[in-house]
Amino acid sequence: MTATISNLPSLYDPFTTEAKWQKFWEENQVYKADPNHNGEPYCVVIPPPNVTGSLHMGHAFESALIDVLVRYHRMQGRNTLWLPGTDHASIAVHTMLERQLKKEGKTRAELGREEFLERAWQWKAESGGTIVNQLRRLGVSVDWSRERFTLDEGLSKAVVEAFVSLYKEGLIYRGEYLVNWCPATQSAVSDVEVEKQEVNGNLWHFRYPLTDGSGYVEVATTRPETMLGDTGVAVNPNDDRYKHLIGKTLTLPIMQREIPIIGDELVDPTFGTGCVKVTPAHDPNDFEMGKRHNLPFINILNKDGTLNANAGEFQGQDRFVARKNVVSRLEADGVLVKIEDYKHTVPYSDRGKVPIEPLLSTQWFVKIRPMANNALEFLDQQSSPEFVPQRWTKVYRDWLVSLRDWCISRQLWWGHQIPAWYAVSETNGQITDTTPFVVAKSADEAWEKAKAQFGENVQLQQDPDVLDTWFSSGLWPFSTLGWPEQTPDLAKYYPTTTLVTGFDIIFFWVARMTMMAGHFTGKMPFHDVYIHGLVLDEKGQKMSKTKGNGIDPLLLIDKYGTDALRYTLVKEVAGAGQDIRLEYDREKDESSSVQASRNFANKLWNAARFVMMNLDGQTPAQLGKPVASELSDRWILSRYHQVINQTTNYINNYGLGEAAKGIYEFIWGDFCDWYIELVKSRLQPGADPTSRRAAQQVLAYVLEGILKLLHPFMPHITEEIWQTLTQQPAESLQTLALQAYPQADANLIDPALEEQFDLLIGTIRTIRNLRAEADVKPGAKVKVNLQTDSPKEQQILTAGQSYIKDLAKVEALTFAEEQKSQTVAPSKSPWNWKTIGLVIVGLVFLRVGLAVAHTVNQIPFAGTFFEIVGLGYSIWFIARSILFAEAKLPEQLPAVLEAVPASEQTIAGVIGTVQVVIPLTGVVDIEALRAKLEKSISKVEAEAQSLRGRLSNPKFVDKAPTDVVQGAKDALAEAEKQAEILRLRLQTLL
Repeated sequence: MTATISNLPSLYDPFTTEAKWQKFWEENQVYKADPNHNGEPYCVVIPPPNVTGSLHMGHAFESALIDVLVRYHRMQGRNTLWLPGTDHASIAVHTMLERQLKKEGKTRAELGREEFLERAWQWKAESGGTIVNQLRRLGVSVDWSRERFTLDEGLSKAVVEAFVSLYKEGLIYRGEYLVNWCPATQSAVSDVEVEKQEVNGNLWHFRYPLTDGSGYVEVATTRPETMLGDTGVAVNPNDDRYKHLIGKTLTLPIMQREIPIIGDELVDPTFGTGCVKVTPAHDPNDFEMGKRHNLPFINILNKDGTLNANAGEFQGQDRFVARKNVVSRLEADGVLVKIEDYKHTVPYSDRGKVPIEPLLSTQWFVKIRPMANNALEFLDQQSSPEFVPQRWTKVYRDWLVSLRDWCISRQLWWGHQIPAWYAVSETNGQITDTTPFVVAKSADEAWEKAKAQFGENVQLQQDPDVLDTWFSSGLWPFSTLGWPEQTPDLAKYYPTTTLVTGFDIIFFWVARMTMMAGHFTGKMPFHDVYIHGLVLDEKGQKMSKTKGNGIDPLLLIDKYGTDALRYTLVKEVAGAGQDIRLEYDREKDESSSVQASRNFANKLWNAARFVMMNLDGQTPAQLGKPVASELSDRWILSRYHQVINQTTNYINNYGLGEAAKGIYEFIWGDFCDWYIELVKSRLQPGADPTSRRAAQQVLAYVLEGILKLLHPFMPHITEEIWQTLTQQPAESLQTLALQAYPQADANLIDPALEEQFDLLIGTIRTIRNLRAEADVKPGAKVKVNLQTDSPKEQQILTAGQSYIKDLAKVEALTFAEEQKSQTVAPSKSPWNWKTIGLVIVGLVFLRVGLAVAHTVNQIPFAGTFFEIVGLGYSIWFIARSILFAEAKLPEQLPAVLEAVPASEQTIAGVIGTVQVVIPLTGVVDIEALRAKLEKSISKVEAEAQSLRGRLSNPKFVDKAPTDVVQGAKDALAEAEKQAEILRLRLQTLL
């Protein structure tokens, strides 16, 4: 499976590598979970994508996040299971198959249920695995041996068990209720499948005449066709305009039906005219008022959205055609008052994409309150589950509080057929709203129950409807593990550990799962719910089919590789739950952000090749634990273990984006750009053998650690490099995916050393920048003078001067104290000008002391005492300040302290309090450099002037946020400092 160092390609080919390792992982069942193994369980069940779907960017994003968590915890030694599967997607499959039938000139009814289901299963076998195969391309570390489908035998058994159990407990019932009806799919849909859309519509005003001829009332509606089913008009009983009319009757226009005026506090007196038409069979609020006031319920709609016989002359017309015709008729009859433009919210079917119709229908319902209250108790008393970010807890709680009874029956054929059998022999062979029924786990059980109740001649027919898809999905966390059987998987892996999902599915799925799990298992189905954001397009807009702004993840995978896409999606997360923006050029089908991750992969690949070519064929294990012999070794080991700590803390707290960015900065910056460059000279032929081996040990050790750190984010390239680095034989089943995740060694972490190295790196970077500013030729070596008054900085720069010379191409490095016009090499004799000055000061103090002593001497006994003290103090002061002054110098002084001659033309920069000075005479074109500096000064001074103008404006200072004002002050100080430095540079050239 592995390549050797000699034939490792110079360029990384993600496509060959990724396909190879995906095949290896799956064929060898690397991710197969075993409930009998030790280790604390870590279990994730995949949010099952629709079997009709194809991979979109949301799937890729969610799967990448989950895989980071799963791979990380597996490497941490957890007994890990990521269980995959798909949802049967009743409505989506029906829509697809009925579209095919329409092309053939057939209907579902003509085909028949059995043949229709045969077609559905045939399609599932041939094309239903599309999204599963696409998920495989993401390299997800799921246990494919446990793949589930919501219509498979085990899950179907769980669905029947749940339905029958809830029915026996009185939590499932069949009744007439107002449901959300989708005319496009001709099925009821639940509240959570309704999408509210704001539309520009109209508000129609009509006059309804009082039956006694004494006048009329004016009503307003956004759905004029529903007036055909009106059975009353309601006013607020406290509305003085209309309270005298309560109890009277109106004559309904067109239908000429006498309807009452009722008083109900639900009516908002400020809406419209304060009079509300009541259509109990076609509006949720009217439904409640109709029940309270015993109004008739008149249904005017067929299930396909056309009007039925109760609509009179408009029978057979589509609802929107009828709307226009009803308005025209009312206008002709002289009862249309006016039409207003009106922006309002219209409920749309999430699947059918058409406005839903509230429709009175006999359906199956779950009595939701007992289950929702149980879930609320877990949340309020045990903080279970825990939401990340925490702000989604309130959203989840509010949803549980407001849930109404759940309509779970769907007028479809593809799905879990409702386990209820009707005794049609009791109602002339037809299923009616009053047909008696039995609920059972099987047809045989139903037959036995029905015979006992209705006799041997009973005729049974199973309910033709199927259950809402979310009913089976609500059981997913435990049905996939074997429930209702008490399986080893259920015992080991339930409750699951983490659910990763989008915020838009909290209502659809998360609440369903917590209610079902709390009821059937007595536990919440997962400990944590990690809510991720959306992947936005290059303009920061939500991707949607309607806008046509989606980005195909497979296209980006084909162009840049799986690892590059995965890493980009995770790295872009700026905080748990935040949306991410994906850069994309639609004309070229290119993404600069994914390209950057591909470049990162290439950087790692090239660094790994360099390291392995310098290990003399040895593996990290053969080289052994590193012995840090030099400053740079200790620095990179400290940084590596700091990054382990940082990464572990981030992932444990769901800071996946922060973890990815931290690893990136360490690999690209610390390891590749600095440490590898620092040790190159130690790897050359003829280098000190001890130092060379130490460098090899550190390189191999840190590289292997880097591969482990990065593996959850970029599994394919890290596996390929690790296999080569550790020289795994072709027949070996060892894999990086099952190695232990790095653990930080506190003894190797040295923050002070890292801080010192930051100064060295900053100095090298400053010299490089100055070389670039001065247009020094890349191959030319320069002299550099470092000036600082800080003994600590002098020590650090002295200790690292070999690194500065090597990486900044410095020929000679000298040191001087800052702002001294001239210094000389230190003398070991205390008798220099400083010493002489201190002696003079000391003698003055001595003379003053003697005068004081002479005065005090006039006091009996005291004189002698103070004379002795004064003399002793003088001796101590001179000795401390003069004779032992040398002891105050730093332990490591530069070997040379000299300043650049005043006449030398130089360029200078600052890092910390260190000034970096490079003499330019004979090195660069001074005139060209002078022109460049003058241009830079003009730019910086213009910026400073602009900032001064803002800060001198009282409106800005008084009204702008404090941090903005402070930012402007900081920017001004920085600009003034830059201008000062640039002017000093220019002065050296004059």
